[in-house]
Amino acid sequence: MKKTLLVFLLISELLISQKTSIITVLGTVQDGGLPHIGCEKKCCNNSSSDLKVTSLGLSLPDNEGFYLFEASPDFSDQLNYMNTKYKSSFNGVFLTHAHIGHYTGLMYLGKEALGAKNTPVYAMSRMSNFLIKNGPWSQLVSQSNIELINLNNDQSYNISDDISVKPVLVPHRDEFSETVGYYIYGSQKTAFFLPDIDKWSSWPTSLKKIVKSTDFLFIDATFYDNSEINYRPVESIPHPFVIETMKTLKSLSKKDKNKIFFIHMNHTNPMLDPNSDIALRVIREGYNIAKIGQTFEL
Repeated sequence: MKKTLLVFLLISELLISQKTSIITVLGTVQDGGLPHIGCEKKCCNNSSSDLKVTSLGLSLPDNEGFYLFEASPDFSDQLNYMNTKYKSSFNGVFLTHAHIGHYTGLMYLGKEALGAKNTPVYAMSRMSNFLIKNGPWSQLVSQSNIELINLNNDQSYNISDDISVKPVLVPHRDEFSETVGYYIYGSQKTAFFLPDIDKWSSWPTSLKKIVKSTDFLFIDATFYDNSEINYRPVESIPHPFVIETMKTLKSLSKKDKNKIFFIHMNHTNPMLDPNSDIALRVIREGYNIAKIGQTFEL
């Protein structure tokens, strides 16, 4: 009797999990990937690295399809991963901004590769205009490989009965487009995805409040500290150092800190080595470092 009850409970739990939307981490490194072009440092010596450029997948329940957040240079592999794992259709992609690690994977939707038909691409107005007016991206539009769907700041968009997505503008190097982060609202939980931002002090929104109001946060961890930036002026790449983020959130409970998953790490970031002293310190402080394949039910 006990054995039968245990089997029933396990099956019930499996059925429940199949009824929820799932976020999957598809990549964790900065735009240039790893190994990084031109890098001769120890961090790039391992040319067999299987790390991918930052992206999230969102799989809907009941085989209703999946979305990607970012069209990274590793888009082809990431799309294939989601297809294989969830055995459902590709419903579209949400873009944050026009830096190479976040939109250039759209090229695989063109006639030279997938030859997609009207794949929805969700983007803010400047991002959409950039794609429309500049080749080769304009060809994706004119040949109906993609269908641009304009988003508005702080406005939610329903993509299923239980899931909605809301973009929020953030300060960043906006040479060609605006930059957004995304709230992803599920039936039970909420995630926040923000791979790129300037310093937290340049954004009027309180990061602490976002942490308290969401369940999972995937946020900018490009550099751990300024010791990594000895080859460029720091002013030209203003990201919040991880040590600054941890200082900003120092007063939060360990439970709240545990909602944080650092993502979008530069090839120089020692957090990419899970055995490094710095990675272990981040974990001891109560935070998490995002890893490919991690899943989160919404």
